[in-house]
Amino acid sequence: MTQSKIPVDLILSKLVEESEKVQSRAKKGSEVLLGELDTELAKTPYDVVYQEDRIKLKHYRPRTETRYHTPLLVVYALINRETMLDLQPGRSVVERFLDAGIDLYMIDWGYPTRKDRFFGLDDHINGYMDNVIDFIRRQHEIDKINLMGICMGGTFSVIYSALHPEKIKNLVTTVTPTNFDTKKGLLHVWMEHIDVDRVVDTFGNLPADVMNFGFLLLNPARLMIDKYVGFMENLDNQQFVENFVRMDKWIFDSPDLPGEVFREFVKYCYQGNMLLNNKLEIGGRQVDLKKLTMPLLNIYGKYDHLVPPEACETLINHVGSGDKKNICLDTGHIGIYVSSKYQEAFAPEIANWLKERDKIPKKKAPRKKSAAPRKATGVNADTSKKKPIANKSKPVAKPRPAKSKAPSEPTKP
Repeated sequence: MTQSKIPVDLILSKLVEESEKVQSRAKKGSEVLLGELDTELAKTPYDVVYQEDRIKLKHYRPRTETRYHTPLLVVYALINRETMLDLQPGRSVVERFLDAGIDLYMIDWGYPTRKDRFFGLDDHINGYMDNVIDFIRRQHEIDKINLMGICMGGTFSVIYSALHPEKIKNLVTTVTPTNFDTKKGLLHVWMEHIDVDRVVDTFGNLPADVMNFGFLLLNPARLMIDKYVGFMENLDNQQFVENFVRMDKWIFDSPDLPGEVFREFVKYCYQGNMLLNNKLEIGGRQVDLKKLTMPLLNIYGKYDHLVPPEACETLINHVGSGDKKNICLDTGHIGIYVSSKYQEAFAPEIANWLKERDKIPKKKAPRKKSAAPRKATGVNADTSKKKPIANKSKPVAKPRPAKSKAPSEPTKP
């Protein structure tokens, strides 16, 4: 039996080849990083047509003829920023909606200040959201609009639609947690046992850095190791680097979370699971899911580690609508919106679903002109029917006064 020999020459030649590749990649990578990179987010033009405190309403400028009778309002979560739906040209949910001919609005929740720690679910849903929706209804002189919610913004949209079903024509929920009685996601396990009173009493508003660190710990190997290994392996690919930087800019552009919203959301939802059991009360009114009689499209991700399918899929079993549909996509929490592959199965699906239900809305009586409307960019935002914040037994900020001067010019996030 002959002893096998180690092919030293083959190993050395392979090492030389790999070394040359590494050198070439490092040289090209330095050229990419030192060169001009296009990493700007949210390039699609829009106007700020309504503003109240930190809240802005974006109205996107049409890219084609508007082919829908009913406008669509998108409500993002209070965590991270709505710019995720418009990361870059060619990879933008906003662009796809506009190209379909949808008249598109989106809420920008802004960056909470210290006074915002006292504003809870009632203030955001029956206050800010309701004011925005009433503004859109008045602008278009219609009774109902289409509403689309994302993650926590989807939960807000479900609650709003149950409290104000007369104002919502069609409801779309995406990666929206409604069933919090599940152990499938580590986030659900953490929130079930967190001392939320101590957190809010300590911080006031929940700091964005604390939230981001917690999200990284949900999957540290992928989010803190694999991610940057992939970056180094593609350092010489300018398009990859630009996409990587855009995504990181979005991830770490995180507003703080209003303290009272965090307290109530954790207690009522994660720890009480009140929404699905029709035990939730907002502003003194019961949130009855049977009042969701409008068409409902519910989309979620099969591999979502933040909002697992078990937290989303049961919603349609509890609503009163006879026109309801679940769609589960083979992707994660963010991939639904930013993956080129799943954008083909996401935005067009929503656009087509809304088109099938886009009957001509009933016109309202012509609105009376306000004597001194507050100006916003491009249009006049009527705030004469502004709602005060809800009264609470705990210390609250003073009611939001109506602003008489025009807001500053809109800037890109």
